[in-house]
Amino acid sequence: MCGILALLLADSNASANLELFEGLQLLQHRGQDAAGIITCGHKGRFYQCKGNGMVRDVFDQKHLQNLVGSLGIGHVRYPTAGTSSHSEAQPFYVNSPYGIVFGHNGNLINALELKDFLDFNTHRHINTDSDSELLLNIFANNLQKTNKVRIDEEDIFTAIKGMYEQCIGAYACVAMIAGFGIIGFRDSNGIRPICYGKRESTKGTDYMIASESVVLDALGFTEVKDINPGEAVIITKTRITSRQLVESKNIAPFYRSRLEMGEYLADQVVKKCGDNMDIDVVIPVPETSRVAALQAAYKLKLPYREGFIKNRYIGRTFIMPGQQMRRINVRRKLNAMALEFSGKNVLIVDDSIVRGTTSKEIVQMARDAGAKKVYFASCAPPIRYPNVYGIDMPSRQELVAYNRDDDLIAKEIGADVIIYQDLDDLLESCRKFNSNIKTFDCSVFNGEYVTGCVTSKYLDDLENVRNDSAKNRMNNLHSPDTIGLHNNYSWNGKS
Repeated sequence: MCGILALLLADSNASANLELFEGLQLLQHRGQDAAGIITCGHKGRFYQCKGNGMVRDVFDQKHLQNLVGSLGIGHVRYPTAGTSSHSEAQPFYVNSPYGIVFGHNGNLINALELKDFLDFNTHRHINTDSDSELLLNIFANNLQKTNKVRIDEEDIFTAIKGMYEQCIGAYACVAMIAGFGIIGFRDSNGIRPICYGKRESTKGTDYMIASESVVLDALGFTEVKDINPGEAVIITKTRITSRQLVESKNIAPFYRSRLEMGEYLADQVVKKCGDNMDIDVVIPVPETSRVAALQAAYKLKLPYREGFIKNRYIGRTFIMPGQQMRRINVRRKLNAMALEFSGKNVLIVDDSIVRGTTSKEIVQMARDAGAKKVYFASCAPPIRYPNVYGIDMPSRQELVAYNRDDDLIAKEIGADVIIYQDLDDLLESCRKFNSNIKTFDCSVFNGEYVTGCVTSKYLDDLENVRNDSAKNRMNNLHSPDTIGLHNNYSWNGKS
């Protein structure tokens, strides 16, 4: 769940650096492992700064001033494939052909096959374990086939279409070609989000591509559109061109949907508790579960209270590396208000329960604050299967719902009762407000992967290299880097 960003300003003398920096800060929740920006200046020269850490730690005023140019791309990383080493901070760059910079959100299913292809067939060196570097080199190899001194949009569309035919998995990507422009595209299943918008200025029209529309809204971009599954968008100083390159297989996605989730979740509470329901108050886990919790409380005719105070200066615990780090930071991130818990039977509502680390700490915090009984409700069904499309749920053994029924899950997290959303109800919540949505990726709930090609062997291999223990071993192996970029280092390269 990385964050990607691309910006092209109409004024060739303007600097894209500050807005790329601000945009990455707005996408910080999508990745806290590493951050990077590469800009393109006069005569196609690239300027780069990237490294491990939060956006505010990687860039200072001097680094930003050195990022010269009116177009650029940015990335915040959340590691699912590869390691947390400095060398895997994005964006990535290759000098041939044409000078290409690349940022990616997602995960590839056929990474091993692509790596062999690049090694034995195209003789391209891959320096990291990152899927993003594979995608970049597939794109570069496809462009190389044109054998042209200067390329145009048709060449780029052809190269991306070739990627769709070769690369299986989830990917939303931004790219920049030296002296040409910026590009955004998305796999045919549309699993990872990407959108773009425009902003009028005195010099013409500025364009931005981003993982989330919140960035575009905050920076004054309007006419925001999703890049459709299987579509590519190319933006230059003179025009914007988009094309549907392969058939969109699905339209896969929100306030109204969250309200509906709350409605259906209330039904599950009633079904679970029956006539013996003794809940006194509904309390959300801030912040995204608030809408569903409020609607559930309304339907159950129960008081809704804000029982947890959130420390906004602590990063997202779900995307932190290692169980111990996640556990420690839950306590730092949330503070339970005894006034709302003491002597009460509480229904705590959260978006989902993944590893159970956060949920277990939250339940204990409620008990420490004086709760008599703790009901824990999840707006999502039990997560029993790994995600292979760019969300860090790689190991079945690390999922609290794997091989456990509701009673065992409740015991594991310390709750008196566990309540899950029904999968059909969840789908209906999302489908209700958009009749065009026919299918969803529900693989983490039912083990059915929309791209296909996900075999038992693939899942076993994935777990062996991407569980917490394996990541710790790999990170120790890769530290310090032999080839890497550190927080206090900027690199300027010429295409």
